[in-house]
Amino acid sequence: MKKYIRDIPDFPEPGILFRDITPLLRNPQAFNYAIDRLVDRFSQHSFDTVVAVESRGFLFGAPLACRMGKPLVPVRKPGKLPATTNSAQYSLEYGSNVLEIHADDIVPGERVVVLDDLLATGGTLKAAAQLVEGSGGVVTGIGLVIELKDLGGRERLKGYDIFSLVQY
Repeated sequence: MKKYIRDIPDFPEPGILFRDITPLLRNPQAFNYAIDRLVDRFSQHSFDTVVAVESRGFLFGAPLACRMGKPLVPVRKPGKLPATTNSAQYSLEYGSNVLEIHADDIVPGERVVVLDDLLATGGTLKAAAQLVEGSGGVVTGIGLVIELKDLGGRERLKGYDIFSLVQY
């Protein structure tokens, strides 16, 4: 999988090494392989819904939900969802942001797998998990394409079942 992930130094700002998944997306066999591995992993979980984090999480969450016959719930940046939302603020490697989820998209007791493309410091995924749990849902797993081990994200998400396809 690593041969389909390109390194872009100093993006989006100096000092950041960006792991670019566009070569993976451009190769149907590699992309299908990634989705197959996620399906293999999460077919062992009992869950009701896939929550995908904007925006690259949508690329992996949507096919996972479709293949597994599960609903897909988007977690988005502020102002993108039309109905009443709940929000959570989080920090990134290089700033901070807010995520939102429709207030009625997760029902109490619903078991959820959260999908995103990358785990760095864990702020984005922690916020997504808080949104699910704040709605009464239970995060049964977190799925990723890339995990940057040296940035401490797994530690920040201690207690969650985390699965990543590739680690750096």
